[in-house]
Amino acid sequence: MQRALLCALASLGTALVSVPRVAAKLTPRGTAYRPGEISAIKDEIIESATYYADELCIEEDECAIPDENQFCIAVLGDLHMDPRKMVDYVDAHNQVVPILQDAQSRGVETAVVSLGDLGESKSVDPENTAELFAGTTACHELAAEYLSSFGTDYEVIGGNHDLEGIDEFKTDQENLDAFCRIHGKPTAQFVRQVAEKTLLVGLGSTVFREAKYTSHEVIIDDAQIAWFERLLETHPSADGWKLFVFSHAPPIGSGLRVLQNNHVVNGCCWLNHSGGATTRKFIELVRKHRCVKAWFSGHFHLGQDYQDSITFPSIDEDEGPYPNRGSCVFAQTAVIASGATRDGRRQSRLIRGDADGFEICTIDHARDGLVRLDATISYTDENHEVGVYAHGHDEVDEMGGDFLRVYSPTEGDECFVDYDADDVLDATKSSCVDGETIAWWKLSCGRVLGVYDGRLLEYDPSTLAPLGLVVGQDELAGRRVLVVPSGEESCQIEGADGGREVADCETEAEEQAVCLVCDATGSVTVVQPNEDGTYWRKIVRNKIVRMKEKRRVEAAARLVDEFFPAHETDQPTVFSSWGPYTQISGTATNTAVQGVTSARAPSSTKDLAAKSR
Repeated sequence: MQRALLCALASLGTALVSVPRVAAKLTPRGTAYRPGEISAIKDEIIESATYYADELCIEEDECAIPDENQFCIAVLGDLHMDPRKMVDYVDAHNQVVPILQDAQSRGVETAVVSLGDLGESKSVDPENTAELFAGTTACHELAAEYLSSFGTDYEVIGGNHDLEGIDEFKTDQENLDAFCRIHGKPTAQFVRQVAEKTLLVGLGSTVFREAKYTSHEVIIDDAQIAWFERLLETHPSADGWKLFVFSHAPPIGSGLRVLQNNHVVNGCCWLNHSGGATTRKFIELVRKHRCVKAWFSGHFHLGQDYQDSITFPSIDEDEGPYPNRGSCVFAQTAVIASGATRDGRRQSRLIRGDADGFEICTIDHARDGLVRLDATISYTDENHEVGVYAHGHDEVDEMGGDFLRVYSPTEGDECFVDYDADDVLDATKSSCVDGETIAWWKLSCGRVLGVYDGRLLEYDPSTLAPLGLVVGQDELAGRRVLVVPSGEESCQIEGADGGREVADCETEAEEQAVCLVCDATGSVTVVQPNEDGTYWRKIVRNKIVRMKEKRRVEAAARLVDEFFPAHETDQPTVFSSWGPYTQISGTATNTAVQGVTSARAPSSTKDLAAKSR
């Protein structure tokens, strides 16, 4: 079956679907483009499928020669290919190839860039095997065959699923070696020159089995980061260099839309999400090196119709302070397959560039491959550019609560909460937390916490982007949040010689306690920081660890069936006991631990208070 599909792909070059020219603007939003299709976006500008022929040719036999600065790049988001379901990929191929052929026919440099996550993370032959397809040799061979079929060179970087061939390969390195070999890559990263002093640069994830926390964190290793930094240093904007960067997940500080209930709570939004200093390294490099002009990413499976699917280096002063994104435009890339989309959008990106700037477009696969202009970026000098959105955008609430933009604090906004004269912070203004509560504040240690969507979250101090879940809805509901000094009373405790340890007091005076107050039970829960000083909970662990735990439970269930064949329940009664973790779920939902974080704790809080006095 797979071989037949590959043969079908190989024959597509002579069976391409023509893409008609379309008027400059579609009908206003609310009028369906076609029954069953996604509605048009207000004031869309649809570009011709023969864009370069129209631009460069006065008549068919009188065409200008493009200069060496022009290029045209198709960017494909998460593929998640399943050899049983190839129709969407064939359609997308038919739509993208004529666009690239138009550029090639006029001498414009072209390429395809894949942002990774090439295969479906499940068995594609469930009747015969439980082996996951993603990350296997068969997966990468299928993807390589597909990406090679666009009639131009392709580049690919690894996503969080591309080393998931856990039954075929014992180590991440073995899996990475196969990935590189099959795709003809010398390394996980890539660099390609596409125009005069214009580079495409890719950074690939290299960790899956060895991930300290969730395996779906996109991790760029130290060697790649060092390579990337050297590349930026040797290609300065002052010399006219322009770099377009590609990674599976975006860097923190990009300002792109993320999903609260998935990537935020699970700690896998950003590159090197749990890496501390390396999490911020990418945005720091972008701020320092103005040669980085654009950064494209996927990972979220969200469409390109929202305003925050593209973020500019600067924003209107009415929307908040300058976000300090250097000279870089960040762009989210959607998916091709209907089975992979989270919001119904099936889209890819198109970059058209020259010496004066570049355009970011959408290739809309759900609308016969229409090419829509999304943003125009013009270079004002080597260190600055001006970006302009080309159309209106979907309203944030159109897709329902699950697709709301995650609130991120901005300096000076109305949700910031400050301390009173006694250095006490009443984060929720004496009210209990509910789904409408929005507040954020800074701790004396520099950490930033906030309440949003009924959860207590931690934010990155530098970018104010969400880092992860601190307290879940289950534990925070109906409680107030207060921050109080925790070092002052410690200074009143007498030492062995009857005196106070002043040096310790000066340090402890800066300490604080984040408290959850439950008026109904008269209890207070202290939210303790992690050992590294952060607050967000690294609950979700490596997929390999969780898979082994699940297999142990299944083995125990077989024992129950053997020892107690007469048990009446549909599911055997099996319990797990392990260290600080309380679940084997791959999604972080609850943070409460009965008898530990609740008023039913085994130690008496009243006795503890009496001893402290």
